[in-house]
Amino acid sequence: MATCNLCSESLTVPLDPDESDQFEGGSSSLGSVPDDLQLICGCHMHWQCLLDESPQIVNALNCPSCNRSIASSVASSSTSVTGTRVPTRYHNEGGIQEDLDILPLIAEEAYLDEHPEARPARAFMTMCSEGDIMGIHDLLSAVEDDEDGEGLSAKPLLRYQDPLDGMKSGLHVAIEKGHLMAGTMGVGRDTADGEDIRNLRM
Repeated sequence: MATCNLCSESLTVPLDPDESDQFEGGSSSLGSVPDDLQLICGCHMHWQCLLDESPQIVNALNCPSCNRSIASSVASSSTSVTGTRVPTRYHNEGGIQEDLDILPLIAEEAYLDEHPEARPARAFMTMCSEGDIMGIHDLLSAVEDDEDGEGLSAKPLLRYQDPLDGMKSGLHVAIEKGHLMAGTMGVGRDTADGEDIRNLRM
């Protein structure tokens, strides 16, 4: 059986008990599902094993196992778009995803490793982009109730501008994705010091 080039374990992950019922009788490896991320260098690893190496990968974009480049250049004469990608082939419980670019995920994980206090803000941005109003409500309540006082409180969270996405706020992202209600969650909850996010550039 194929193993991860980083941890040497089988390229599967165990199912949660409540998920295992969905797969009963459908696989010889009952209780687990594939978790096989293949890089262009040919190395295979678990999704999380690779993301754990993001701080070391992000600058040179080399494989953490064989040290060969895992990046490819993008150039399109029709759109004049250029850039760098980290194309992969990922096999998980949902099937096989070909040509999956994981560079944005590597960049995000590396940033959060250096700035762990920004994790709630990144979660907030994701919820705004998905229109997850209940998730935003729960997150704002959780940070307000945080007795340790670590990370961002609710007011700075609402004003957060994402350095990984052109300094956009949650409001910008929500409007772009057609989720205006998500973007205005919390605006007007209280008077906040600092710049009004509604006046930030689009």
